[in-house]
Amino acid sequence: MSKSQSNSAVESISAFDPRQSSENPSQHSSSIAAGVYVCIHGHFYQPPREDPARGVVSKQPSASPFHDWNERILYESYRPNAFARILNGDGEVTRIVNNYEHISFNIGPTLMSWLARHDLETYRRILAADKVSCDRNQGHGNAIAQAYNHIILPLANHRDKVTQIRWGIADFQHRFGRDPEGMWLAETAVDNDTLAVLINEGIQFIILAPSQAAQCRRFGLADGFDEWQLVENGDIDPTQPYRCFVPAQPNGRNYIDIFFYDGPISGDMGFDDTLRSSQQFANRLGQAVRSFEIDTEAADWTEAEKCQRRSQLISVATDGETFGHHRGGAEKTLAHTVINELPNRGWQVTSYAHYLSMCPPTWEVQLKPVTAWSCSHGVDRWQRDCGCGGGGAWQQQWRAPLRQALDWLRDRLIPLYEKLGGSLLQDPWAARNDYVNVLNSSSTRTLDQFFAAHQSHPLTYRERVEALRLLEMQRHTMLMYTSCGWFFDEISRPEGTQILRYAARAIELAEAVSGNMLENEFVQRLAQAPSNIDYFKTGAGVYQKQVKPSQTSLERIVAHYATGSLFTPVKQEEQLYCYTLRKQDYYQQPLGALTLAVGRVEVTTAMTQETQILSFAVLHLGGWDFQCKIQAFAHKGLYAQAKKAVIEAFSTASIAQSILAIDQQFSQTYTLQDLSQEERQQIMQQLNHETLQRLNQLYEQVYRENYSVLMAFHRDRITVPQSLQVAADITLSQRALAVIHALEQNITEPDGNLLDITVGRIAELEGIATEAHHFCASLKVPDAQPVLERLIWQSLSQTLQTASPEQYLELEAAIEGIERLIKLGAKLNLELALYRVQELYYDYLAQQMNDAIAGQKTASPRAADHQISSHKALLVRLGWALALDTEAVLAQTT
Repeated sequence: MSKSQSNSAVESISAFDPRQSSENPSQHSSSIAAGVYVCIHGHFYQPPREDPARGVVSKQPSASPFHDWNERILYESYRPNAFARILNGDGEVTRIVNNYEHISFNIGPTLMSWLARHDLETYRRILAADKVSCDRNQGHGNAIAQAYNHIILPLANHRDKVTQIRWGIADFQHRFGRDPEGMWLAETAVDNDTLAVLINEGIQFIILAPSQAAQCRRFGLADGFDEWQLVENGDIDPTQPYRCFVPAQPNGRNYIDIFFYDGPISGDMGFDDTLRSSQQFANRLGQAVRSFEIDTEAADWTEAEKCQRRSQLISVATDGETFGHHRGGAEKTLAHTVINELPNRGWQVTSYAHYLSMCPPTWEVQLKPVTAWSCSHGVDRWQRDCGCGGGGAWQQQWRAPLRQALDWLRDRLIPLYEKLGGSLLQDPWAARNDYVNVLNSSSTRTLDQFFAAHQSHPLTYRERVEALRLLEMQRHTMLMYTSCGWFFDEISRPEGTQILRYAARAIELAEAVSGNMLENEFVQRLAQAPSNIDYFKTGAGVYQKQVKPSQTSLERIVAHYATGSLFTPVKQEEQLYCYTLRKQDYYQQPLGALTLAVGRVEVTTAMTQETQILSFAVLHLGGWDFQCKIQAFAHKGLYAQAKKAVIEAFSTASIAQSILAIDQQFSQTYTLQDLSQEERQQIMQQLNHETLQRLNQLYEQVYRENYSVLMAFHRDRITVPQSLQVAADITLSQRALAVIHALEQNITEPDGNLLDITVGRIAELEGIATEAHHFCASLKVPDAQPVLERLIWQSLSQTLQTASPEQYLELEAAIEGIERLIKLGAKLNLELALYRVQELYYDYLAQQMNDAIAGQKTASPRAADHQISSHKALLVRLGWALALDTEAVLAQTT
């Protein structure tokens, strides 16, 4: 640090006399830190990607082979960190580590919500990790909260700051079952008002970049204070926490503590080969370790000061996705580092909250006015063309008009919300702050409790819908400020398009509750945001070409339901996205190549509880030609008349009369082009099914009739004519798929031992694989991999539930069956992903086997020795098949 007296005030969070603090700055727990502590923080986050009206993430081709980027990063980072592998020299698993137990982390609420719906196992491992860390660190867990949907808080109005922070806290409490001690700010963006809100809401500490500090000094000494030291160039000492004082808040506190991560090391984690190995990572961390200066006799040192002299914190932070997604295999490096490398050096892995409880700050800090970790111009990256996030030839002049358009929309919606919400809710803004509880629980009871607490009078059904529309309008108004929309250098990227979709949904809801038409002026303002792509020209083009076509209405949902009903049986009640559809009437009639369906359905949207009864008539003319019309009839009698007229016209077998009758009775028209891309793909697959079946039958006939000819070609090593080879490829692939589908049925509805039930199917697949190998056929069986993986997992699960040293023969047979399935995958050229199988087996070895062995020894120590030895040999054999070092795992648990 450069040390100098500061004669001019720094425009920042104002320094405040710590002697006026409501708490003693030197107060600390009975635990005293000593030595080197390492805190590795992972900021795990994905922007909300759900379609605003449907509540699901649409298919994203750029994430292929996965459905979308959330799913891709789940399998590349979030799940691998929950089950991180430590391997031996042969590539076998010796230990499975939950990395979340050992690192500080925050996971955005919108991402946690998605994880809870899509991978409950990973979600639960994350929650369990925090509990383990709490138990290990005197109640101070690894998890910290995050402002709700990654808004740049310094650019938000005060009311939105409060809601974002309260929603982040409430979401954390809902998931982790405790109050958060720290909070991660989007892009670590901070200003005076943000800190004041954090303090008032009870947040004890935050994590910032070293470049965000302006000056610091010691406090609490016998003679008062040290001189201010300027640290504007990012040279603040990150090995200790700091205290930032502000004017006293309503809750009585006047400060918040701040950890600064080590900038150079954190940067190296993301941008060079620091994470290539655990030794290399630990060596890089070791470069920050300083010599200790311990003088416990110093008269002017407080206990907290002595604590700081006894210990130091190596603090690093990076995007959590660095571990596995940005850097493949880095989650393994992280696991080996925290489990082996750091403890072997005598360094303790800890969390910020735990370290703070042992070593409270003895230094105070003043921050620069408005800053963030990923913009050298304060927070200009999210409001103007500052150059950050560019690097190419594209301009960022669209950033300012985009923010201005959204600010205009937000400010138009505020008085609308206050006026309409004020007639339904006691305090509309207090209701908005509590609305997160409704988001976290879709139960009727939660909704009733919410309205009981906030309604200005007992609300009718329609008034409830109105209130929920207003609250959803406000939710989408905040979602449209998600920081990712400005992060890169083009407005039409998926991130920019997504925040415009949230804006469109807010406009749609505003128009529904008030009749105010806001869209045209909003689009005009977007026209001032120049795109780098000629196809869009401006933000208005992005809105018209990428946002408007994706909007969903109740009528469009029913059109999807109606069209799909031509191919799948209609249920009394079914779920389509976030909509519940209840059948009230349904009629279907084929006539030659034509098919007619007429029906009436009640559709309810989950978020606003809006319910409408809509009727439909859909006519399939063959191929891709559909005619679907929707009508909201005033009562059931009018629907019955329309249904009768359409059926009578259809019975004449006249296409013209059928279409005319539908046009006369129903109003809104929908075609396949009005459905989403995924919806169209589903229907196209169903349409192709019969055609493909006929083609497959033809190929099989060619294959059968020319079987001996094919054998001759291969026997004499003569090039096979392409048409014959294609017939072999397709026929054998279809046979394999038919067996796979039968296997899937066996798995879904098991009736006894899975390996016994499926042995015949497995033999069939082995025969097909052998035949394919003989004819050099290229098998394409995309459905085979997940089915075989599931069969192996369920078979192993069944086996381990009954496995014991006395059942040697049964266990041996089961292991042989599992080995056979794994070999079958290789014969079918499938790259089976056996990570879930490994995890199941590892858990058995680590937790259950020792109990079983201990029980055997207790019952009959001598007689059990041979059984145990034989049992262990079988388990080692199974470990080989699963690429798992059984001996190493058992050594850890015995």
